[in-house]
Amino acid sequence: MTVTAARRAMTSEEMVRLSKQHTFFSWSIQGAVDPIAIDHAKGVWLYTPEGSAILDFCSQLMCVNIGHGDQRVVDAITEQATRLQFVQPAFVTEIRARLGEKLASILPGDMDKVFFTLGGAEAVENAMKLARLYTGRYKVLARYRAYHGATFGAMSLTGDPRRWPNEPGLVGVVRYPDTHRWGEREPRPVEESLQGLEDVIRYEGPHTIAAVFLETIVGTNGVLIPPDGYIQGVRELCDRHGILMVADEVMAGFGRSGRWFAIDHWDTVPDLMTMAKGITSSYLPLGAVAMRRHVAERFETTMFSGGLTYSSHPISLAASLATLRVYEEDGLIERSAALGPVMRGHHERLAARHPSVGAHRNLGLFGIIDLVRRQDPYTPIAPFGGTSDEMKAISSHLREHGLYTQIVGGSIHTNPPLCISEDELAQGFEILDAALEIADRAVLG
Repeated sequence: MTVTAARRAMTSEEMVRLSKQHTFFSWSIQGAVDPIAIDHAKGVWLYTPEGSAILDFCSQLMCVNIGHGDQRVVDAITEQATRLQFVQPAFVTEIRARLGEKLASILPGDMDKVFFTLGGAEAVENAMKLARLYTGRYKVLARYRAYHGATFGAMSLTGDPRRWPNEPGLVGVVRYPDTHRWGEREPRPVEESLQGLEDVIRYEGPHTIAAVFLETIVGTNGVLIPPDGYIQGVRELCDRHGILMVADEVMAGFGRSGRWFAIDHWDTVPDLMTMAKGITSSYLPLGAVAMRRHVAERFETTMFSGGLTYSSHPISLAASLATLRVYEEDGLIERSAALGPVMRGHHERLAARHPSVGAHRNLGLFGIIDLVRRQDPYTPIAPFGGTSDEMKAISSHLREHGLYTQIVGGSIHTNPPLCISEDELAQGFEILDAALEIADRAVLG
């Protein structure tokens, strides 16, 4: 008889040591990584192997929208895994049929067909393919303050400094002006931004442009909420020139802004829309490209030259359908909208107390605080594409006091799971309040 001893759980130190020894970290100098070991998570809380609690104030990568450890999604994953684990994408399954139907019911306008991928970058890649095949044109327009993913094509569309080491990129990517310029407190007037896009279309030749890509609300690069009229203006320009409008909703979608999709705030329907992250609350990998009827109909008689082994993976689709039910059963879309003003109130209190707060923005639970070294002239506390001693110290302070969030340049993200309570939200802002004293010394000194 064989006796199997229970496997001993690892300590944080062991997990970190072995992970650094044998695995590769993204966006990192490997010798400098200092990861946090996590054993389990529930709601808005992460727990180390030793039991220390960390408040997740960024939903990891703006993706665990329903919160951690929801048993309804875990049960759906388990049920599907015991029934059917995988079939190749040419087969159909009940879960594929049901999720497709459900997504069609919540997508904007006449978008009623989706192509499933395994993440946001793959969704962007396939949106580019669809746009080029549909139009017969090759150029795609994108902005500088944009992040669309780390695969080759998606990284080419990405405008921020992460693309620099990966250049030269995809042929045919052309930049157009952002609504918000780095180092400025407010967005540019709508008319100026739209004129900048129209100029680029004119100079490049509309007959050569397949698509205009934009994050409906820019995520990593600043939670940049477009001024009213901008999204509608992009739609009009695309319609006028026969160009497809592609909305990247990988971060902004699935309740983050207080609507199913951020573009719903502006009553606009893009031709293509990329999704991921909140589609499964990241319990399992999944992405998708949604398309309007006129785009889908083109491929009724034209070959779509694209495919993925794991497209329509049954277990990921089960996680997604269960996640969508959680949004509805728990009223999380409405909760995000209701907590938007609460978050804004916290932002405003911090701005009133701390001279280092230069600007703040949020729509629903999609928020950010920009820190400055000087208010006049407006001077960000960290350089473009870089960091500063103050931001490093703030990051260390948050880690020491049990708060996780993303710090990008001179900005602090405030993007908790949509299930967060008002007390937990206040607790997070209390920790941020103390941390901002570090930045204040840079302003006052």
